Formats: sequence, C-alpha cells, structure tokens
Amino acid sequence: MGLTKSEQFTESQNQLATIAKALGHPARIAIIEYLLQTKSCICGDIVNVLPLAQPTVSQHLKELKNAGIIKGTIEGTSICYCIDGDKWKQIATTLNGLFEAFTPSNSSCC
Repeated sequence: MGLTKSEQFTESQNQLATIAKALGHPARIAIIEYLLQTKSCICGDIVNVLPLAQPTVSQHLKELKNAGIIKGTIEGTSICYCIDGDKWKQIATTLNGLFEAFTPSNSSCC
C-alpha cells in the first residue's frame, strides 16, 4: 500500500477505509442484509438469493471476511458464514462517531 501512503494516516482512519471499501459494493450490502436476516447460512444459500454466479459471490464473501465483517466455519464441504458481532459493534461505533462529529453551522459552507 505504499502508493496510497496509508502509513501517513492513523490506524483508525485506515481501518475505517478498509470497512468502507468492503461495504462499497451493492452485492456485499445484499450479503450482509441476508446474513443479518438469517443469522447464519451456507454459501450456497447466498448464491440462491443473489443474481450472481457462485465464484462472484465467493469473491464478495472473501472481501467481507478479509475486512472482518463476517466470519465463517467449515462444515463438511460447505462454509457457514455469519456476521462477526464484535466487529459489527465496532463498525457501528466508529461510523456513529464519524457522523456525530458533524455539527451544522448557521453559515453557508459553499
């Protein structure tokens, strides 16, 4: 990541950017919504509810897992995915802190 100069930013800023990147695709949002609704599932179940091929869904799951948003356990030949509750709370706290830092002013910005 030398080209992005990420080392010049705080750990918190880099973590938030990683999360934002992982959340930056509608298929990943759909996967998260599905996992929140079902509490856990098998990869094949996700493929059945998304208009994407299995390899594409697997790539999106990998991105979400690499960001720590979801976790998976191997059950036979399938992987069961679910939301990582601790990470989810951390993400919510971080995003809420970012949004709450904004205080509207009476003056015009632009």
